[in-house]
Amino acid sequence: MKNRTSASEVSATLGFPSSETVQGLRLWKAFIKLSPSQRSEVLALVEQLATDPAPLPGGVSGRFTPR
Repeated sequence: MKNRTSASEVSATLGFPSSETVQGLRLWKAFIKLSPSQRSEVLALVEQLATDPAPLPGGVSGRFTPR
């Protein structure tokens, strides 16, 4: 027999999840729905963003150049 714990019992015990946790779960659900090739593209993009240095504010030279 399965132990059916109500949502109110869980929230009373553990508290309510943070908005970051909820957003993370939403992103996870969306990621799982992707095809394997799309997942690998997302992972490659995330790894690239994590390893590339952030651009300097105002552009490449660090100075704002109006057009």
